[in-house]
Amino acid sequence: MKVLRILAFPISILYALVVHIRNFLFDTGIFKSKEFRTPTICVGNLSAGGTGKTPMIEYLIKMLKTTNEVAVLSRGYGRKSVGYHSTESDLTVEELGDEPFQIHAKYPDILVAVDADRRNGIAIIEKSSNVDVILLDDAFQHRKVKPTFAILLTSYGKMYYNDWYLPTGNLRDSKREAKRANILIVTKCPENLSELEKKNIISDLKPKLNQKVLFSFLHYQQQLMGGPAKPSLTEIKNKKITLVTGIANPKPLVTFLNSEGISFEHMNFSDHHFFSNKEIEHFNTKEFILTTEKDFVRLKGRVENMYYIAITHQFLGDGAEVLAQQINQILKQ
Repeated sequence: MKVLRILAFPISILYALVVHIRNFLFDTGIFKSKEFRTPTICVGNLSAGGTGKTPMIEYLIKMLKTTNEVAVLSRGYGRKSVGYHSTESDLTVEELGDEPFQIHAKYPDILVAVDADRRNGIAIIEKSSNVDVILLDDAFQHRKVKPTFAILLTSYGKMYYNDWYLPTGNLRDSKREAKRANILIVTKCPENLSELEKKNIISDLKPKLNQKVLFSFLHYQQQLMGGPAKPSLTEIKNKKITLVTGIANPKPLVTFLNSEGISFEHMNFSDHHFFSNKEIEHFNTKEFILTTEKDFVRLKGRVENMYYIAITHQFLGDGAEVLAQQINQILKQ
């Protein structure tokens, strides 16, 4: 795989050129970005996957829903449908996409919509629903929409400033586009991240004067979800566990389970993988399936003895207060 990425370097140069030309056309106004009357909060990244966008969207829903009518608009990557769809209709995980379906399952009272054309999606939401704020999932590169507030995520250990363009690296946008973000959040940090390392990371990120840099970590729940028993991690240590993952970066989860003394075999699939009947049959021969919440929504009802480990974003220091203050200030305006 590494050899193929190296051989693809000329393609990455071409990709970088296209990215820079596109951003130039938007920056100069040749291509237009549209603002909407409903406040929009964009959550995105510069790299391809694995920064924790969906848990961050869920964090924002939880923060905002008690005082605001919230909607979520996603592309619905990997779904087997086209155009605009929303949870106002009865949709399957294949039609809505795994991540939007996960959000809908957790927050059924929140409008969750999918549309590759974010302008069209926002326009339909504004016409059909009375919402106070729209969360744009993975829309940092969708420059046809100018968000009210933009949150840029970068994963600790895989910072965008150390990356290169696809397909040699994982960058899908120019590092310079970080200037469009209101807040930069370094996700998946160690819980004991030192102040010195924070300062070094901030120095490498080179934020603008008006940009805040926050640090968060993934909190893994000790009690498993999905099945009727809801055992704790301690209670399953004597079981023969098969970990099934179809996410961009399973490494943090694997590291966490190892730190908990959990032994397992790992069946790793590509991000947004839709499991075949043959794979499902194989899973059902296993004693105990442990998976992620995103994979669980695709496998629910098809695999027995299956549980998932829930995760949430938690901030280091005063990060939660800083984020809430800035977003609430935007919504009041």
